[in-house]
Amino acid sequence: MNVDKLLAVIKEHRDNQADLAAAIGLSRTRLSAKIHSRNNASFTQPELVAIKKRYSLSDTQVAEIFFN
Repeated sequence: MNVDKLLAVIKEHRDNQADLAAAIGLSRTRLSAKIHSRNNASFTQPELVAIKKRYSLSDTQVAEIFFN
């Protein structure tokens, strides 16, 4: 996962991790764990879809952020 790209997208949309966490139904702590891959935490398919929709990401952008 490209953490820097995800954080840049969040910032570009004037969101912060707490905003995104609330939007996709996670606590800020759990979102942070998923962003930084702590304790084998990773995003689920529905969470990825929600992030894609929230930030109007293309399939290419999603691949660059989450599957590099």
